[in-house]
Amino acid sequence: MTFRLTFMGTPDFSVPILAALIDAGHEVAAVYSQPPRPAGRGHHERPSPVHSFAAARGLTIRTPKSLRSVEAQAEFAALGADLAVVAAYGLILPKPILDAPRRGCINVHASLLPRWRGAAPIQRSILAGDERTGVTIMQMDEGLDTGDMLLTEAVPITPSTDAASLHDALAALGARLIVQALSQLEAGTLAATPQPAKGVTYAAKLGKDEGRLDWRRPARDLERAVRAFAPWPGAWFEQAGERFKVLAAELGEGEGAPGTVLDDSLTVACGEGALRLLKVQRAGKGPVEAAAFLRGYALPPGALLPPCPASS
Repeated sequence: MTFRLTFMGTPDFSVPILAALIDAGHEVAAVYSQPPRPAGRGHHERPSPVHSFAAARGLTIRTPKSLRSVEAQAEFAALGADLAVVAAYGLILPKPILDAPRRGCINVHASLLPRWRGAAPIQRSILAGDERTGVTIMQMDEGLDTGDMLLTEAVPITPSTDAASLHDALAALGARLIVQALSQLEAGTLAATPQPAKGVTYAAKLGKDEGRLDWRRPARDLERAVRAFAPWPGAWFEQAGERFKVLAAELGEGEGAPGTVLDDSLTVACGEGALRLLKVQRAGKGPVEAAAFLRGYALPPGALLPPCPASS
């Protein structure tokens, strides 16, 4: 048996999940995604990754700015879906939307709930130094990621895990788990488990300036930030009015006043420990290894980087 679905998603994370549902033979009555937004140098409106994928597959696409109007809710209900599958949609679903599908709305969430409810669970798990995360398939209710858990599976977070690689791993896992969940739902073997009351944390939305490296913080925190903010918003520092992105880093050796360059390998003293910058990018140029960067930009031992960007 297959289901008649409404799919609701927006970013790259959601695309493999929609593809897996189609490949499993489920009927997608409509795809909901956030409206096209200005992007690129020309600020031309660009459809979301889910929108583009759905268009290529010839699916019905809807991009309302809100689902709170009576008209939007009636249009959604008229689809006659068995259930809605939601994956990083980005809009709050009011109760009439949650109640419209015959079997409700199921969410694919990129964390092991109740840890990291909210908008940015992938990045927050790396920033916090978590040793593992995963995907939770959840029956949605009116709360923020508070519904009963239907399936979960964990993946490790290693010292080399960055947000990009974790994003791809969790998207693939979510695609597999949602197909498994719907198969078990059809068989009547999908059990719902309330989330524990303990262990709740919230993954606040990322800010574009959040990736700035404050050398007064522990090196351990900054190394995690480099991995957590790859590729967006990116980790960066400022020197002499110029912004430099840090694409890779590792814990280094040495100590000194925060922001002091300690050696010829671009190791920078932090509030605790030191951070060795491995790959750096100047504005308008490509990423380069530290040695190549230092051949084109002088940061000799003893140079002092501002503890915070001058713009803060």
